[in-house]
Amino acid sequence: MNQKSAVTFPNTELPDILELRNIDQSYDNGKSYVIKDFNLLIEDKPNQGQFVILLGPSGCGKSTVLRYLSGLQTPTKGEIFIREKALSSDHRMGMVFQQYSSFPWMTVLDNVALGLKYKGVPEKERNDRAMEMIKVVGLDGHQKKYAQYPTLSGGQLQRVAIARSLLVNPEIILMDEPFGALDTNTRLKMQDFLISVWEKVRPTIVLVTHDISEAVYLGDDIYIMGTAPSQIIEHLKVDLPFNRTKEVKRTQKFTDMVFYLEDKMMSFDV
Repeated sequence: MNQKSAVTFPNTELPDILELRNIDQSYDNGKSYVIKDFNLLIEDKPNQGQFVILLGPSGCGKSTVLRYLSGLQTPTKGEIFIREKALSSDHRMGMVFQQYSSFPWMTVLDNVALGLKYKGVPEKERNDRAMEMIKVVGLDGHQKKYAQYPTLSGGQLQRVAIARSLLVNPEIILMDEPFGALDTNTRLKMQDFLISVWEKVRPTIVLVTHDISEAVYLGDDIYIMGTAPSQIIEHLKVDLPFNRTKEVKRTQKFTDMVFYLEDKMMSFDV
């Protein structure tokens, strides 16, 4: 498909929460680019939170964008801002990966509290705060178990990762295909679980997924990345009820948007 023009991002009076400005990514000294002239602006929704979804063909750099925001990767060129300040170690945020990222030789409690330990928070304080988040994600009673399969299920292990990320930065959570390794039934339940956590904490969640139905069900805003050299080529506002339940999936608006996005994804060359 022909690459569309990049989306522009008008800056309103709302505070900026995340911004990537004029980003390039090359792995061969500029001979080719995975990402080129890439821009993304996410404004805050105070006291509300939001789900921001990144969709696009394989290899377009969706996960790379999350790695920039988490501080795990530096772009070849460009600037990254968190709450209008240049990204630094003080603004790092956790990321939930598709693969289970907990340390299996550590307990649930120690895994969740790990980020605070690195920040030098005293043991009692970090454990108390970790226990609060463990309760938020529904793992109360499992805190002394080792964070490994099959002691914990796949869904429970992802809850550990979500709790750890929220404890480090309760305002922003990055998720890279977090439910991709789960079976269908567990995945559907984890989508509803994520909504329930979001309703309690109200963070901004930036989520990469290849599951179009999941994108529409969870998303407030869906940004589509084009083929390399990638940019944001389309922005869709999800016009569905603020509080999502499975009944939403039976509505015509939901199915129409899923079909639209399916056609959009099928139009990319592979």
